[in-house]
Amino acid sequence: MQIAFLFRASVLLAILLLNSAAIAAEPVASETRACGRIGTWFDPATGKTIAPAPLMASLARRSVVLLGEEHDNAEHHRWQLHMLASLHAHNPELTVGFEMFPRRVQPALDAWAAGKLEAKEFLKQSDWAKIWGFHPDLYLPLFHFARQNRLSMIGLNVDRSVIAKIGREGWDAVPADQRGGVSTPAAASDAYLRDLAEIWITSHRKPGTYKSGKSEAATDPASVLEDEAFKRFVGAQQTWDRAMAQALAGALADARKKRPNALVVGVVGQGHAEYGHGVPHQLKDLGVADTAILLPVESTTACDNLPKNIADAVFIVAPRDRSEKAPSKARLGVMMETTDRGVKITRIVEGSVATASNLLAEDIVISAAGRPVKKISELIAIIGRQAPGTWLPLMIRRDGKEIELVAKFPANFKKPK
Repeated sequence: MQIAFLFRASVLLAILLLNSAAIAAEPVASETRACGRIGTWFDPATGKTIAPAPLMASLARRSVVLLGEEHDNAEHHRWQLHMLASLHAHNPELTVGFEMFPRRVQPALDAWAAGKLEAKEFLKQSDWAKIWGFHPDLYLPLFHFARQNRLSMIGLNVDRSVIAKIGREGWDAVPADQRGGVSTPAAASDAYLRDLAEIWITSHRKPGTYKSGKSEAATDPASVLEDEAFKRFVGAQQTWDRAMAQALAGALADARKKRPNALVVGVVGQGHAEYGHGVPHQLKDLGVADTAILLPVESTTACDNLPKNIADAVFIVAPRDRSEKAPSKARLGVMMETTDRGVKITRIVEGSVATASNLLAEDIVISAAGRPVKKISELIAIIGRQAPGTWLPLMIRRDGKEIELVAKFPANFKKPK
């Protein structure tokens, strides 16, 4: 999602018809349809709870299982860890793919899984801080599980520079040898395009308008479908989805040459999995049709209102603990890319420090804390040095004008409500 493009604005993705029978969806009892019972599985297609034992046995016979997540939600990662353990118990022929890593750091993943690196060195060699940036403590239990069981770990992503280039120039304008080995994505469905249009509007302008060049238009998603900048955005999103699908399909093919029953699990942002639009859609185009989509859902969600096709099954987790201290790291809440003009903001995370500071997508960051900024790594380093409660002066270029803004970081780095 990583220009994580998709960092939380939870990208809504296309429609895959679900077969609840394939995952042994049986009512455990005449439960209420509300998502109030933590620790249970729920089938959105039937509105019934699912017995975990037959569900796990059925999932273990799939080709690919996708575990969705909100990247900064610790409860989601705890669920993912238990899912890895359960699937491994049913099928030890397991390969785990991670959205968080581009393919170029595969040697570091191989060395880690083989027990040849300690955690600090692994994070350094995998370029974690620069590539992903979320606190490693959220993910290390997953990495340790793979290492402890000597499971193959694969990087699903391509370098952000590839996605950024396509986002700037469009798929057709980028030569094939500069696409990071990504093949032409399957065409997006109309439903996917409408959902991405809503994300585009939200992230590119204040509520009610979106930015297209120097003009503003109404919030109707249909009004942006012919916007060339939006089309490039879709191309970048699909490149990301296709890259991960290719990596998963390739890992599956390699594993099944030796182990016919091999299973590949993908740890991805939920926007890449839900509704079957993103990675599942691309996997189907690559010949992998039996993909299972699993998502964690908070118990406060009304299950009656869950779309029937959002996932094959959802697991009910406790609501995010707002009193729980988040990892002590400053976060601005933006997606960025390096351009010849400086560091360009490509996405704004709703409810973030960036939102409160009136930063907008398309802004170019010229300096931070009085220091010139030319690379993403330079801006990340400056933000990372901010203590809780501090103010960070930013000089940005917007529509040809230089504007000074101040990013005000919270007193305890908790995620904004």
